[in-house]
Parts: sequence; structure tokens; C-alpha cells
Amino acid sequence: MSLTYTQYVTELRLLAASTTSDADFTSNLPSAIDYAEMRIYRELQLLATIVRDSSANATGDDRNFTLPSSLGRFVTVQSVNVVTPVGESTTTGTRNALMPTSREYIDFSWPDNEAAAATTIPTHFAMITDQTIIFGPPPGDAFNVEVVGTIRPTPLSVDNTTTYLSLYLPDLLIAASMIQVSAYMRNFGSQSDDPKMAQSWETQYQTLFTSANAEELKKKFVGMMAA
Repeated sequence: MSLTYTQYVTELRLLAASTTSDADFTSNLPSAIDYAEMRIYRELQLLATIVRDSSANATGDDRNFTLPSSLGRFVTVQSVNVVTPVGESTTTGTRNALMPTSREYIDFSWPDNEAAAATTIPTHFAMITDQTIIFGPPPGDAFNVEVVGTIRPTPLSVDNTTTYLSLYLPDLLIAASMIQVSAYMRNFGSQSDDPKMAQSWETQYQTLFTSANAEELKKKFVGMMAA
């Protein structure tokens, strides 16, 4: 089973016993989607959220580099590759994988911002902020840079009618959404009308998460021995 946005809303209304005239329920939908999607993306670390963005170049004699954002804002960086020779892209050039390290190491090893030569290729990188890194040594020219990492996909909405979660993990998406909806409906504390509602959906979410995570680990070949 997969869900479109309209089907998702209909299913949520049925489970929450809400009517189409319930304006408060409708206004809460973005919060339910945000809670569900952010929780799943953080906990599952899906392969579907990993991208390779090579839409930016380094600047010669400048160790500072802002992560590209043409495919979305990076949440985590997994690797950085500098493409050589200068002027070539990932399809025509050679990737030079950089080693992640600390800012202190780069500051100590390459204290100058100027490259030793125009042909100097960085070998290390360090995170400075969540969207900026520094190279060590500084690049000698405007090499193409490929960043690999995770992004947050566009949320499910009336304008974005399907997502990876709605197509391939609709049961987990519904369960996570209903935890938030239960909070909205029942304020799921000890003094609420039905504190077990959110607890039941949390239990269901954990059951579904376990199976979804097992499947995701298989995609990454985690725990599998090479033949």
C-alpha cells in the first residue's frame, strides 16, 4: 500500500474520528507531518535521503567552502571529494577523497590560507558550521567539489502529493503521525482523557520501526558477510 497526500489525510481522519469540517484538525496536519517525517528521518537514516551534490567549486587560495544546496540543505556530511583536474566534473574528472579531521589539526598543519601552488589539492576537511567546511591544505585552484550526505526531502503536502515515506513506509508514517495527533487530541499526559491512545500508537510505531530498520540495514549490507 502507498499513500498520496489525500489518502494520507483521509486515513488520519478515520483513525482520529475527525470530520472534514474539523478546521482544527486540518490546521494541525502540517505539525503531524513534520513530527512524523522528522522522527523517521532522524531514526532510520534512510539511503533514500543521501545525495551527491557537485554543483559548487572550491576557490583558489581559500580554505573555506560552503556546502552546495542545489539538492537540499545538508543535514549530515558523509564524505567530500575534490575533482581533478581543474575544470572537470565528476563525470569527466577523478575524485580525490578527503579525510575528515578536526579544525585544530588543519589550523596546525596548514596555518596559511594561500595554497603552496596552483596544483595543490586538499587532502583533509573539517566541519566549521553545519554548512561550512575548511580544506587542508587550501586548494590551489577552483576545483569541482562533490559533497555526499543526507538531506531532508520535501515534506508531504497538498503541493507535494507523494514522498518516499508515503510510497514505501506508509504504515510507519501513519503510526508516527498518530502519536502527534493523539497529543493534539488528548494532550497525552497523566491527566488526559485517554492517555493510552498515544502509548498504543507509540508501541505500534516501535514495532513497525523495528521491521523497517531491519530492511534498511539489509540495503546497506550491514551484518551481511561477503561471499
